[in-house]
Amino acid sequence: MPSRIRRGSRRPKRYKRSWSSRRKQNRPIALSSLSTRSNAARDRAVHVLAEMRNDPSLTLGQAAHLHGVKPSTVKKYFGSALKKVRGRVRVAKSDRFSVTLFIPDMQGNSVAIKTRSSRERTEASEYLRDLGRALRGHRGALSKWRGKKIAGIELFTDESALASIEPALSEFSLYRVFNS
Repeated sequence: MPSRIRRGSRRPKRYKRSWSSRRKQNRPIALSSLSTRSNAARDRAVHVLAEMRNDPSLTLGQAAHLHGVKPSTVKKYFGSALKKVRGRVRVAKSDRFSVTLFIPDMQGNSVAIKTRSSRERTEASEYLRDLGRALRGHRGALSKWRGKKIAGIELFTDESALASIEPALSEFSLYRVFNS
């Protein structure tokens, strides 16, 4: 016998998401509106992507744990760079996310560069690696960087002037630390 609905009884309403609320979820996050804490979490999430690119055997959870960030935070900021392949979350080969990095100028001071892709971030990292090699005495370590620019900033490649700014470069870091 079919059940009867009594008069006055209420069925729970099913709320549908409106189109505008779904659209707000997929809206990109404005970097200028991020707090210092959120900006630091986004920077750690960028490191998670780089770690997963360098070691394909790492899962998202493992890489996130290494950098002290939740996997949901990585998905929040860089969800479009993640994809599922055979049930595992993988990172795309490259991305187009904007990240501010720091490279040294002619006097050894930090210059902020706004990179617009993972390729530019990799180039900045390779440049700093070669700069360190030149500081350790490897001749010609900076030769491939002569006349080149990263994100519109010309790179310092004068090996003869490198000894004069060496003390300023000893504490140099590609990423700015917010908690120090």
